[in-house]
Amino acid sequence: MPPPIAHTVSLPDCYAAAAVKDAAGEIRRTLGRSARLAVAFVSPDYLPFLPEFVETLRVDGHILDIIGCTAVGRIAGDCETESGKGCVVLALATDSNEPIEAHRNGLFIQAPGFARPHSALLLANPEEFETDAWLREWNASLPGVPCLGGLASGGEGEELAVFLNDRIVDAVCLPLSGRAALLPILSQGCRPIGEPLTVTRAEDNIVYSLGSQPAYKALESAFESLTDSEKSVAKGNLFAGLAGNEYVEDFKPGDFLIRNIIGADPGSGAVVIGGIPRTGQTLQYQLRNREIARADLARVLAPADLAGTRPFATLLFSCIDRGAGFFGEPHFDAGNFFRAIGGRPLAGFFCNGGIGPVGGRSALHGHAAAAAIWVEKSS
Repeated sequence: MPPPIAHTVSLPDCYAAAAVKDAAGEIRRTLGRSARLAVAFVSPDYLPFLPEFVETLRVDGHILDIIGCTAVGRIAGDCETESGKGCVVLALATDSNEPIEAHRNGLFIQAPGFARPHSALLLANPEEFETDAWLREWNASLPGVPCLGGLASGGEGEELAVFLNDRIVDAVCLPLSGRAALLPILSQGCRPIGEPLTVTRAEDNIVYSLGSQPAYKALESAFESLTDSEKSVAKGNLFAGLAGNEYVEDFKPGDFLIRNIIGADPGSGAVVIGGIPRTGQTLQYQLRNREIARADLARVLAPADLAGTRPFATLLFSCIDRGAGFFGEPHFDAGNFFRAIGGRPLAGFFCNGGIGPVGGRSALHGHAAAAAIWVEKSS
């Protein structure tokens, strides 16, 4: 079997049939053989032309299947376009399973004779698909199998959509069980502050006590542990971290599922978070800022994390509150990932939430950069 190859094309404008035809021809010529799959991220103005767009890529690009979604901003190579019209397409000539429509009730993996995947890609419409519930079922049915991806995005008032070839669907999943696999990389951009404490009383998403103290008091203590400069920018940047694995002696960045702090009540001592903690689970408050996010991305992209793999492409899902406004410079996520994989083809978009594993369990994340690095598994 020939080695897997990939190619990225980017169109920085509204839909134009001739431009899509030229891009499809470039894909065909560059790959030199048919592509099993292409992943496309398009601005919402492409949706009325979806059948023509998909047919052109499939026929003129020699691509079997197209999956994709709407995107408020797109990523191609080391360049981020955070708004405006256009599309980016990553075409992959490699072995792959057939992409499957994901339904809110029931997993396709329950079908008789379905091969157990070693990784999977998920694109979902946040307005139509219960991603959290689906991922809980995924984790229960396929423990330890990473699911990666992102939620469709669009500008204010624009339609969101996910597509499987020329059909609009709520979500699409690509399970992989062959030589091509997805290596998960996740940067949540936070570091722990204060002390890790055990949840001793919680109801739904309300945490009342941590260890022997009210959750609010623990939050105050964590805030007081910050430097003056950190305190000055902490408003809106404090989060709750739920341990992904309790069998850790020394918790560090990457060990927590980061969830928003929705509210806090000094009277009752309660803290309301955007997740459901378990009694007995470890919770540690977290701080997010530009410097911490930079350091966290460097940590997850350390060379040791990619050692022994043969990456040939990357899909990058960067949450919409990252980008130049947060990092103070353009193309930060894209540039770092692009260099980490040696300049190989990269495509992605600014999403309404990224999907990636923490502690062996796949979950939906905000404020994060989640990447699916396509690698060729050794025989």
